[in-house]
Amino acid sequence: MSQTVGDFLVQRLHRWDVRHIFGYPGDGINGVFGALNRTEGKIQFVQARHEEMAAFMASAYAKFSGKLGVCIATSGPGASHLITGLYDALLDHQPVLAIVGQQARNALGGQYQQELDLVSMFKDVASAYVAQASSPAQVRHLIDRAARIALAKRTVTAIVVPNDLQDEPYQDPPHAHGTLRSGIGYTAPKIVPHDADLDRAAEILNSGKKVAMLVGAGALGATDEVIAVADRLAAGCAKALLGKAALPDDLPWVTGSIGLLGTEPSYNLMMECDTLLMVGSAFPYSEFLPVEGKARGIQIDIDASMLSMRFPMEVGLVGDAQETLRALLPRLRQKTAGEWRKTIEDNVRHWWKTLEHRARQPAKPINPQRVTWELSPRLPERAVITSDSGSCANWYARDLKMRRGMKASLSGGLASMGAAVPYAIAAKYAHPDRPVIALVGDGAMQMNNMAELITVAKYWREWRDQRWIVCVFNNEDLNQVTWEQRIINGDPKFEASQNIPNVAYHRFAELIGLRGIYVDDPKQLEAAWDQALASDTPVVLEVKTDPEVPPLPPHITLQQAKNFMVALAKGDPNEAGVIGGTARQVLETALPGKD
Repeated sequence: MSQTVGDFLVQRLHRWDVRHIFGYPGDGINGVFGALNRTEGKIQFVQARHEEMAAFMASAYAKFSGKLGVCIATSGPGASHLITGLYDALLDHQPVLAIVGQQARNALGGQYQQELDLVSMFKDVASAYVAQASSPAQVRHLIDRAARIALAKRTVTAIVVPNDLQDEPYQDPPHAHGTLRSGIGYTAPKIVPHDADLDRAAEILNSGKKVAMLVGAGALGATDEVIAVADRLAAGCAKALLGKAALPDDLPWVTGSIGLLGTEPSYNLMMECDTLLMVGSAFPYSEFLPVEGKARGIQIDIDASMLSMRFPMEVGLVGDAQETLRALLPRLRQKTAGEWRKTIEDNVRHWWKTLEHRARQPAKPINPQRVTWELSPRLPERAVITSDSGSCANWYARDLKMRRGMKASLSGGLASMGAAVPYAIAAKYAHPDRPVIALVGDGAMQMNNMAELITVAKYWREWRDQRWIVCVFNNEDLNQVTWEQRIINGDPKFEASQNIPNVAYHRFAELIGLRGIYVDDPKQLEAAWDQALASDTPVVLEVKTDPEVPPLPPHITLQQAKNFMVALAKGDPNEAGVIGGTARQVLETALPGKD
């Protein structure tokens, strides 16, 4: 049998070091699926329950493996379902290639069934490169360009392949005018700023008396270099959410997360510093950065377009975080760990105690903070942790202490619901020998994550390490938005939009062959985590949590306090619970350890 276009496409992806493809089949892409079948396992196809989840998996696979993530779908609705997950990859700067089918070339333009203008549809999310194949000889350079651009620019690309073309005999492009003969391979370059720019940055950092650092996803591979620079400058260091794993939290000057989901020490660090060094972060909320004019700024980023967007930096250094920090370090003078460092470390120590006291405050029935607080010391070595968006992300951001060797991520720039379980599945393909834990709200579970438990049930026996846990915070409330209604909009909880059905998630897990654990008593929580982490079968740990424990921001503004009081004055449906839960959390800051 002669090699088809589909065969060539799959073999070419294999040469680009693609070993996993996430997706869902359909007649518009059958020719490629036939070719996948004929490779006899050289590339593993992972069947998601929905194409959106497949795109999330490709995004997470790229995050956790550092390789090209690939997702695949049929024409029409299959292709359109990919879009949300692809935007997750785009906004978090991950190399992902989408391969989608299309109707037969002779039918295009005739309003054929499942015919969409896919090139136009993907033009924004795959703006760096999207193309539709029209002949066998064209496919080679489409694959090569799409893979290379995705890797080089850390972005999303897409290839559209009509279904009739997939089964045509493949032909290499002729050596003739009007054809291209592309090649494979890409190695990231070493990018370091000019010496003069490094000198300017060092001069500013050396003159600072109160240096603060903020690290993001771009610093994930530069842990040692960040530590060395922070110690040289006697700086404190905050972490953007996508950079949570960049630094271990047992370092006394690491202040934890920043922003609405951040910590009080991180807020104080930014408000009181006189110099800011930002490394590999696109952290969006400028109000949590120093006040303009009160601090000088240096920023390191591989993407020049991200420089000086959130804060007016005096020096922008375009370069890889690790290489740039290495080049910067010899230019920095050793500062003594004086009052500034001592204040930071005192704040951090006090904050961890505050978090523990907050987590142990009574709730009805379980305080959601305690769920992650009890998990934190039990996290296995080299664990991978994923979190969904929503109130569970607050507890992920604040209460989980990262250690060296761990990985963690969530949907950052897009902040989409429904990403944690597909992220956790992809983590098993990126690192099959690591334990994986996902933290998910009940809203995201009902939206789309329950179905992906079926994906886990299908594949988990293939995983080298079968420890895989999803912890569901069941509070029957779309909790993050409920609190945003109160604090941002000054409105009481709108029950029609916020209340969601109570579902026995642990029972569903048992129904499909996984293990289910249910907890509604805080005294059972520690044992439940121990059981889940010791299980040799994937676990759904369902915890009945209190929706009235507020995800407090690190700094409550006068307007936020006013909005909260206005919301209560309008008559919140659970006014007593809201007041009690909020009072306990706020008083823990002022009077730690008091009931």
